[in-house]
Amino acid sequence: MRSKRRLILFVAAFIVVFGFLTTAAPLFAANKEKVLYNFQDNGKDGNSPQVGLIFDEAGNLFGTTQFGGTGECRDFNGNVVGCGTVFELIHHANGHWTEKLLHSFRGKDGAWPLGGLIFDVAGNLYGTTSRGGAYSPCCNDDFGGTVFELTPGANGKWKEKVLHNFKNNGKDGSGPTASLTFDRIGNLYGTTSFGGASGSGCGGYGCGTVFELVHDTNGMWSERILLNFMNDGSDGYNPHAQLIFDTAGNLYGTTEGSNVFGGGTAFQLTLGANGKWTENVLNSFGDNDGAYPLDGLIVDGAGNLYGTTWQGGTNYGTVFQLSPTGAGGLWTENVLHNFDSNGKDGYYPEDSLILDAAGNLYGTASAGGSHNYGIVFRLKPAANGTWREDVLHNFGFSNGGVGPAGSVILGAAGNLYGTTVAGGTGQCQDDYGDIIGCGTVFEITP
Repeated sequence: MRSKRRLILFVAAFIVVFGFLTTAAPLFAANKEKVLYNFQDNGKDGNSPQVGLIFDEAGNLFGTTQFGGTGECRDFNGNVVGCGTVFELIHHANGHWTEKLLHSFRGKDGAWPLGGLIFDVAGNLYGTTSRGGAYSPCCNDDFGGTVFELTPGANGKWKEKVLHNFKNNGKDGSGPTASLTFDRIGNLYGTTSFGGASGSGCGGYGCGTVFELVHDTNGMWSERILLNFMNDGSDGYNPHAQLIFDTAGNLYGTTEGSNVFGGGTAFQLTLGANGKWTENVLNSFGDNDGAYPLDGLIVDGAGNLYGTTWQGGTNYGTVFQLSPTGAGGLWTENVLHNFDSNGKDGYYPEDSLILDAAGNLYGTASAGGSHNYGIVFRLKPAANGTWREDVLHNFGFSNGGVGPAGSVILGAAGNLYGTTVAGGTGQCQDDYGDIIGCGTVFEITP
């Protein structure tokens, strides 16, 4: 399963050993976090959000939770944990936020969403579930998954439509764990972590795919596999990341695994005149330059790519830049930041970055920081070509969230918004029966 499972288990294990820190102490930027919402374990609300958020035009926030809701999906130990939800946080004039559940998954229509949401121009929402669907309704196995659409109705309710059920039949992909991407004409692009033509490769689950869902004039969607990862040669395998387009129409993404140095890849897909897509591996990661890029890339105006690796570098993960050399499709990598072994600047970054108008990068590290529960950080370019890290927030006090679970986004006023997988006032328990919280939505004012 995707890296997010690693995160929730890491947070749970840390809380079991060390407990929550509940005594106040001076902390850099401690007074700049505001918890907008605490997820609850009440059989209706979602819990354990694993990814970041998106805004609508009115300034409301939308996201997914992996567990919770009214569905009765069970985990691998047979416990009912829910099938996950789609939620909205509505911003009111008095500064308060209230939650509205838009959809609870029930297994047959998908389960356990690990990717975020995107809007189309009409205001419909699109996303993926990592399990469930018509071919794996019980969701506690390693197959299946869906692509779904949520459409708002005049009555304020949202209607779900499953656009594709993954079959894991040796051709179709399985287990999509990332957000989707639109092209200019409204087709959807995404990745599956498993399945595809590799068949029994990658531990018997398949090595994953890049897929396109084509929107037909009759309103139907049909799947087209653009790339099957094969776990051979220089190809990567097991992608977990959202894809992005550049201005020329090329697609970019990452894979967790690879054969060359074993630490994953960054890749480019280029559409040829024959309608086929060709892969170019831009970088194969090893320990020294980072390992295991678990989420997607972003691109700046000059065509440079930026991302994170979960491990590797000098210690516990990196922030990197990939720049085109202009010669033969080659790219050069520059490590912008190595997360420190002392953990105070965070470690284990596993989500995409964002770029502001001044060229600063923002992201999260799922662990480390002053209290070992993760951080929000900013990287600022310096005049000498180096980058300086500023820790904007250390998670881990009182009822605040712990374990930032996804990318942050910038609001119109320059505030940062995101989610944590655990912490908060909710009473969710881990496998040992210890309360670890159900996660939060937070706002940080830099």
